Formats: sequence, structure tokens, C-alpha cells
Amino acid sequence: MEYGSFTVVLYAVDGYFLSTFCSFQVKKMDLEARSLPPNVKSSLLVKLREYKSDLNNFKTEVKRITSGNLNATARYELLEAGMADTLTASADQRSRLMMSTDHLGRTTDRIKDSRRTILETEELGVSILQDLHGQRQSLLRAHETLHGVNDNVGKSKKILTTMTRRMNRNKWTIGAIITVLVLAIIFILYFKLTR
Repeated sequence: MEYGSFTVVLYAVDGYFLSTFCSFQVKKMDLEARSLPPNVKSSLLVKLREYKSDLNNFKTEVKRITSGNLNATARYELLEAGMADTLTASADQRSRLMMSTDHLGRTTDRIKDSRRTILETEELGVSILQDLHGQRQSLLRAHETLHGVNDNVGKSKKILTTMTRRMNRNKWTIGAIITVLVLAIIFILYFKLTR
């Protein structure tokens, strides 16, 4: 009986540490899932609730097994009379522990799948962010190019305005010179004809 109860205690201690580790991992996944976009977050949170429920059931089972081992000496005295009952109880506990271990293994696999899904989602998010960063850079370059074109259009407009003013001034100057020349020719003709 000493050896059987010692083995069960070892299984219970392993179950306790395993449940603590799994609890920590589930909390980490919960934090990571809550930081994701809503469309991904909702499905992951449903899975996490299932994992938490499975983990709580496992913890309850471990507590039930370990609480039975706290009074190992009293149980030993009670079961000493019937060794067959002891073997049956030990086998029953072992089978329950094996079922719990199998259940924990399945839960661990589901946790690994969820973690893999979270990592894939994270990689996709990083890829999208990189694409968005590249597009932002392209937009900034296009904005700078448009700003440069706008400056050039402004300069061209000023040059054209200056050229138009000069053309108008040249027209008036040429018109004035032509008028002065016509008046001078008329004046010269007048003096030549009158003399």
C-alpha cells in the first residue's frame, strides 16, 4: 500500500504542476486573443472558454485525488484489512488519473492548435502592417511629387503672367512708337507740302 499511495501522490503532484502550467498558458493565450481584431478574437475566445472549462475540470479532479491522499495513513489503516479492495481502489484511481492525463493531453493539443492559429494570425497581421507601411510610403512619395508639381505649376504661372505683362507692355510701346512715327511722317509731309 505504501508504494501504491506514493505513486498516486507523484501523479497528483505532476497533475498539480501540469495544471498550473496549463493555467498560465491559457491566461497568456487569453491576453493574446484579446489583443486581436474582433473577427478573429471571438472564435478564439470561445475556444479559450472550452479550454478553461476543461482545465477547471482537470484541476477539480487533481484536487479530488490529492485530497484523498492527505489522509494516506488513515486510509491505509482502513484498507489494510482488505488488500483486494486496496488494489481495486488503486487501479480505479490509476484509471481515473490516466483518463485525466489523456484529457489533459487532448487539451494541450487544442492549446497548441490555438497557439499555432494565433501565431499564424500574428504573422498575417505583421504582413498586412508591412504592406500598409509600404503603401503609406508610396502615398507619401506621391504627395511629395504632387507638392513639387504644384510648386512648378505656381512658378510657371508666375512666369506666364510676367510674359503676358511684358507682351502687353511691348504692344503698347510698339503702338506708341508707330503712333509717334505716323505723327512724325504726317508732320513732315505737312511741312513739305506747305512750303
